[in-house]
Amino acid sequence: MVLISTHKTWRFLFSAFFIAQLLRMAQADVHFYDFILKETNVTKLCSTKSIMTVNDSFPGPTIKVHKGDTVYVNVHNHGDYGVTLHWHGVKQPRNPWSDGPEFITQCAIGPGTNFTYEVIFSDEEGTLWWHAHSDWTRATVHGAIVISPELGKSYPFSKPDDDKVIVIAAWYMGDLKELVDEAMMEGTDLPHSDGYTINGELGDFCNCSKETTHHWYVDYGKTYLLRIVNAVMNAELFFAIADHSLMVVGMDGGYIKPIVATYIMISPGQTMDVLLTANQSLGRYYIAARQYSSEDAEVTGFDHSVGSAILQYRGNYSLSSPPVFPNATLPLYLDYGAALRFTNRLRSLGSKDHPVDVPRDVSTRMFITASMGEILCPNSSCTSVSGNKLGSSLNNISWVNPSLDVLSAYYRNLSGIYTADFPDWPPSMYNFTGDDLPDSVDMTYQGTKVKVLNYNETVEIVFQGTNVLKGSVNHPMHMHGHSFYVVRIGHGNFDNQTDPKTYNLIDPPHVNTFSVPKNGWLAIRFTANNPGVWFWHCHLDRHMTWGMDTAFIVKDGGTSETSIRPPPAYMPPCMDMVSHDISMQTSSIDDRVEMQQL
Repeated sequence: MVLISTHKTWRFLFSAFFIAQLLRMAQADVHFYDFILKETNVTKLCSTKSIMTVNDSFPGPTIKVHKGDTVYVNVHNHGDYGVTLHWHGVKQPRNPWSDGPEFITQCAIGPGTNFTYEVIFSDEEGTLWWHAHSDWTRATVHGAIVISPELGKSYPFSKPDDDKVIVIAAWYMGDLKELVDEAMMEGTDLPHSDGYTINGELGDFCNCSKETTHHWYVDYGKTYLLRIVNAVMNAELFFAIADHSLMVVGMDGGYIKPIVATYIMISPGQTMDVLLTANQSLGRYYIAARQYSSEDAEVTGFDHSVGSAILQYRGNYSLSSPPVFPNATLPLYLDYGAALRFTNRLRSLGSKDHPVDVPRDVSTRMFITASMGEILCPNSSCTSVSGNKLGSSLNNISWVNPSLDVLSAYYRNLSGIYTADFPDWPPSMYNFTGDDLPDSVDMTYQGTKVKVLNYNETVEIVFQGTNVLKGSVNHPMHMHGHSFYVVRIGHGNFDNQTDPKTYNLIDPPHVNTFSVPKNGWLAIRFTANNPGVWFWHCHLDRHMTWGMDTAFIVKDGGTSETSIRPPPAYMPPCMDMVSHDISMQTSSIDDRVEMQQL
């Protein structure tokens, strides 16, 4: 009787589970978007120029989904050069084919062609964003992604009355693509921005911009959920709203323990969900953003402009007074302490519905230096002071884009595209954050080296900042295909005897982008549970362009549910595709990796 009862119980439980899964699948929705990429004339800073846009808008359209939904985005390239799109922070389980970084998971969508991305949402909830991932096109090709809770579920806080997307971007005078190409050819510094936009407008403090300043109208007593995206190319930002408190409740598509603050510090690539209650006197208040520069104080060539918008209360009152500016709450450019105080408060929510799962037993440990440096200039053609190219690196390897994307080469078992020997340690150990470093550490070496991980491998990486070329700054490191736990950040050189004892393994922030601090280190942990090829890079595009990036391959797990999905019927072709045999191979994943190591 007991066996029969147990059998019936298990049959009932299995049936209930199966029905629940079917209901969940039925609740998940599928959305379709058409993105038309084209050149659009835009006037800013008293000058008109042509920029690449999506659907004639800057920033581009907001994608709205519920947790677990799927989105198909058909990208039509009506522009003059190839482009790819990336869905920043969307893990794309088993689907690296639609992740988007050029030369990593695909080649560019050529002019006059189209490609459909399948964007698969899984556990993300909150705010993420999408952007171009080829050259510097993302400066104007980007937009927000709003991920609401699953149908029937609620926020882990009181439901706000409304929400507001705020996208902060960088504006450049001149033809940015030409400026970047010229600088790379000459080996000199890459362009610096000329202003910061909030929802596409520079605001009251920039020339020829006051008439178009973005206004956000609010009702007294209501609470709003701000969805803030830092889409800026090369700057961390301080952000504040005059006389209003900010309650930060989410970050990078997940929830955190609420933080009440008068400002935030947000790195390029990061997103934050912030609650604001409109509880001040009826009037107008500046929303303001300015750069946080982590460079040395004597470096003054960064963008000093202030991007602004106006929060304006609805109601009857005089508009004769100018908007209030957050003078007392918006930190100044070099306020290292303000940046650190905000960052140190970030903690995962760690609730029943949003648990923390930090890997405890680590199977792979890596120590990676993030450095500026120089690359030997061929034929003495560079115009820099040293005669070499400016470069950047991870473990002294400066990434070189291959002729064929790494994912295609890996999946099709093609040799000669990359090597599977990215080092776990730097080539030499020295006083990484010292002031007087030997000249021997200045030069970096180029290569297309990737790291290979087994499925479900637990990984700890310590990123160590260096002061090579006296170029120590924050490096916001972004990982594709996964989120990671920030178990500790620290100043100076990492000490592998004492510093691990200070790790936060209880409620560390769970993010996809986080900064290695100036002259300091960042320790992260994650589980490599998403098979595919995934990009790792600094989200300062200057550093990414110079080579501060790599990729890692997560091998299949042995079952169809833990293996890379087959590629779609069509992928954008690569220029060098004709020189490779791209027929599908049936060799095992281990064989593919071994061939790349030969």
